[in-house]
Amino acid sequence: MTYGFVKVAAAIPKTKVADCIYNTEEIGKQIQEAVQKQVEIIVFPELCITSYTCGDLFSQQILIEDAEKSLKKLIDETCNESLLCVVGAPVTNGDQIFNAAIVFQSGKILGVIPKTFLPNYKEFYEKRWFSSAFDNQQSSIDLCGQEVPFGTHLLFRSKDVVIGIEICEDLWVTIPPSSLHALNGANIILNLSASNELIGKQNYRRELIKQQSARCNAAYIYASAGNGESTTDLVFTGNGIIAENGTILAEGRQSLFEDQLIISEIDVDRLSYDRRINTGYKNRPECFSEKYQYIDFYLPTHDTFTLTREISSHPFIPSENRLLHDRCEEIFTIQLSGLAKRIIHTRAQSLIIGISGGLDSTLALLVCVKTIDQLNLNRKQIIGITMPGFGTTDRTYHNAVNLMRLLGITIQEISIKDACIQHFKDINHDINIHDTTYENSQARERTQILMDIANQNNGLVVGTGDLSELALGWATYNGDHMSMYGVNGSIPKTLVRYLVEWVANQETSSETQQTLLDIINTPISPELIPGDEHGNIKQKTEDLVGPYELHDFFLYYFLRFGFRPSKIYFLAKYAFKEKYDTDTIKKWLTTFFKRFFNQQFKRSCLPDGPKVGSVSLSPRGDWKMPSDANSTIWIKECEELS
Repeated sequence: MTYGFVKVAAAIPKTKVADCIYNTEEIGKQIQEAVQKQVEIIVFPELCITSYTCGDLFSQQILIEDAEKSLKKLIDETCNESLLCVVGAPVTNGDQIFNAAIVFQSGKILGVIPKTFLPNYKEFYEKRWFSSAFDNQQSSIDLCGQEVPFGTHLLFRSKDVVIGIEICEDLWVTIPPSSLHALNGANIILNLSASNELIGKQNYRRELIKQQSARCNAAYIYASAGNGESTTDLVFTGNGIIAENGTILAEGRQSLFEDQLIISEIDVDRLSYDRRINTGYKNRPECFSEKYQYIDFYLPTHDTFTLTREISSHPFIPSENRLLHDRCEEIFTIQLSGLAKRIIHTRAQSLIIGISGGLDSTLALLVCVKTIDQLNLNRKQIIGITMPGFGTTDRTYHNAVNLMRLLGITIQEISIKDACIQHFKDINHDINIHDTTYENSQARERTQILMDIANQNNGLVVGTGDLSELALGWATYNGDHMSMYGVNGSIPKTLVRYLVEWVANQETSSETQQTLLDIINTPISPELIPGDEHGNIKQKTEDLVGPYELHDFFLYYFLRFGFRPSKIYFLAKYAFKEKYDTDTIKKWLTTFFKRFFNQQFKRSCLPDGPKVGSVSLSPRGDWKMPSDANSTIWIKECEELS
């Protein structure tokens, strides 16, 4: 494996009914194509050696014998290829015929798995020809001159990769064999299938595969019969689907006339991480079976490796517009539900929020407005306070005031300049020295104002800081770091922008829409340093700590999957290859890990706030880390990246 990735393929070959020689030739061609594309595991459809629709021909001895001869020829001709191959064929064991999957590599059959659940309803008559795995009494079988393991309790293992196999109908039953395979260690499930087409069946089948991969916390590679099957009563158009823990990675097209090779990479590291942290996943001891036999194989190695699966540069953002719309609506619902409960519980008479004209405070204000509307309260109970300081620009000031006016909330303006000047005198700080003291004094002064006004109005201070800032520690301790309820605490900066834009697109007021869009396009800044000679923002956050889209990418893979720096770097190079060079990615990745470890003390005492997505830094929930944890091994690996 390269960085935990295994390249897999679902193959749909051209076939002819009962023509084993032709079928194996076509299968062999696809194996050779897969070799050229560095595939490590390939699965073919159910009964692909003979074709699925042979009917009563399965009872003919000549067909069964020719299937075995053709299978042996295929195995012999691919003996120099190291990828793991799985094909379907009828096999005999005593006086029984089984619909089976044959697993082979480098000329050796590793195991044979008979189908468990035989459909025998409507258009299906499999019990007419085949015996079920339930009827099998043997643990081995003689096939192609080899004595090989035979049964359903076979798992194929190569270090962290464990493969389980089921056949077509097995997926559709109440408890699929793959569920037991997964509980006994399988993290990649292969399904050899022959599923005909009916109205609506494609979507149903697709959802089954997605859900089973999610339920098993596994990858699921599905290959279904297509071109060449009989169309006497049914149509088979071929389906190749590769799923990973509920996500479709690659999918073929339905076609009567073409063979297909659907390829993607399974991230075994992701699957392993989720299984490790999900303590309820294996909490079913009665499902573990001593019957399982683990058969070792080896994954082929290659000098080069290319990812074909998509690596999104913005993993927190859904790629589909429809899904993004639904996600934004769902996020707002979670945020306002959390805030509404806190208002009701504390009997707060008002919401106090500092409005800077930036993205985070804008999102928090929009949440406040929606919450107050849901509670049928007066928007004037929201007290928005703009607090101009030494670095406040006209653009952000006017956007802050305009937004509050347009939303119909109570507006207060309190300059912090005089209070900070007095404070500098009190602590004997030179106002011309724009250091950490200069900046943090302003942030703490603003927080004091918000807290005191909340006391005056029996109010609740609503925090505005987001997940990205918490990860980097980009907040003043006991300044903007603190609130009475933080509605943005588990929303990353890249998603904040989309949420504000989503609200802007819902607005009927063109003036409100334009104000929101201008806020989106304003450079991100704490505005604690005076602007340039033209009054523009001089202190840009991303110049100081790095691009938020990079940090959000690092954060996602570090927290969500526990990836090490070298793998995050590997993925980032794919995701941002058109935008950042490797030196830039390495620089900010190192910055990310340094800041993340050094700033944990701020996250250890965060105020309450709702968890929105799969990643959160709440010390009471998802992230429990000592404030003095050492970052040495992470930084060392960052420094060794090339």
